[in-house]
Amino acid sequence: MTVTTTPAQLIAESRERIDAIDDRIIGLIQERMAVSTVIQEARITSGGRRVHLSREMEVLAHWSDALGKPGTTLAMTLLELCRGRV
Repeated sequence: MTVTTTPAQLIAESRERIDAIDDRIIGLIQERMAVSTVIQEARITSGGRRVHLSREMEVLAHWSDALGKPGTTLAMTLLELCRGRV
């Protein structure tokens, strides 16, 4: 915070940054969903199952390692969003 920046200005600017970050996160989630659909379609076409549970466990572990228990919760939500679109 500079001498001329008020707390209200700092908060407003920071909220704008958060909104921009959220927009990027949403875009990345939508991209992830599209890629997941491609994978599911390829797996089903080749006679496999739509969901690959061991892969989902890898994803959960990755998010948990990076962010702890809240990361696991986020990963579960992502997996739910990406499942069943096919």
